[in-house]
Amino acid sequence: MAIWNLGSINADMVYAVPHLPGPGETLAASKLEQFLGGKGANMSVAAARAGSHVCHIGAVGPEGRWAVERLTEYGVDTRHISEAEVPTGHAIIAVDAGGENQIVLFPGANHSIGADQLGQALSSAQAGDLLVMQNETNAQVEAAKMGRDLGLKVCYAAAPFEAEAVQAVLPHLDFLILNEVEAEQLQQASGLSPDQLPVPQVIVTLGSRGARYFDTASGETQEFPAFKVEAVDTTGAGDTFTGYVLAGIDRGMPIAQAISQAIRAAAIMVTRHGTADVIPDLKDVQDARF
Repeated sequence: MAIWNLGSINADMVYAVPHLPGPGETLAASKLEQFLGGKGANMSVAAARAGSHVCHIGAVGPEGRWAVERLTEYGVDTRHISEAEVPTGHAIIAVDAGGENQIVLFPGANHSIGADQLGQALSSAQAGDLLVMQNETNAQVEAAKMGRDLGLKVCYAAAPFEAEAVQAVLPHLDFLILNEVEAEQLQQASGLSPDQLPVPQVIVTLGSRGARYFDTASGETQEFPAFKVEAVDTTGAGDTFTGYVLAGIDRGMPIAQAISQAIRAAAIMVTRHGTADVIPDLKDVQDARF
C-alpha cells in the first residue's frame, strides 16, 4: 500500500521570541532558523519515517528545489511535485519560551496544483491506498472525489481550519483528523458533533491531554492520554501525529495501536525545535521512555 499526500511545501522561518507579539507590538527575536515545513511536507516526512511509502503531490517555486531534495532525502517519493512560476510557500513562525507558536502563512506555489497533475499522480494509485489532504493547497475537493472514485481511503486533516472547506470534502471522507477547537468550530457550522459526522472514523486531538477517537458507525469512543514532557516547540506536532497515524493504518495496525504510536511521536516532536527536519523516526519512537 501507499500514502498519497496532496500537500503543501513551505520554507519555515522560525523566530525565537520572549512572548508572542500582541497587536502593534514589535519584538526582537533572539534566534532565526529555517526548516522544511508546510503541513503537507511535515505529514509526508512523518509517514515516511514511520515506515510507509509516501508519494507527495505538490508544487514549489523556481527557488524551491532544495525542498524537493530534502523530501527525497527523508524518503518521500517526489516524482509528482511540480515547479510553478510563483514562489514557494513559506511560513513566518514566532515561538515563545513556553513552546507556543504564532504563524503567518504565504501559500505561494501550493495553490498552483493543476487537475492534470493530480490526475496523473493518482492514476498510479491502487484501491486501498490512502489519500490525505490538508487546507493549505488548492484542488482538495477534486482530489477527494477522485480518491473516492478510485477506491482510496480518503483522509483529511482539517487545518488551517475553514468550516466551508471541511464541509465541502465531508461527503467523500473515510477519516477526519482535527483538534479540539476545530471540532467545536465545525460543530457550530454544521450542527454535528464529532460522533455525528458522516465520516466513519474521526480523531480529535486534545493537545497535552492526548486524543479522542470516534468510530461513528459503531458509536465507539476511545480516549488516548498524552505523555508528560517538557515542550519547547509545538510546531509540527499535530502533523507528526497525523503522519504517524496514517502510516500505522497503512501498515495494518489496529487503530488504537496507530494512535498510541502517533502520540509517542508527537510527544518527542514537542521537545525539539523545528518542523519536518526534526520529526522523529520509528526507532526514536519505539525506543522512547516516558
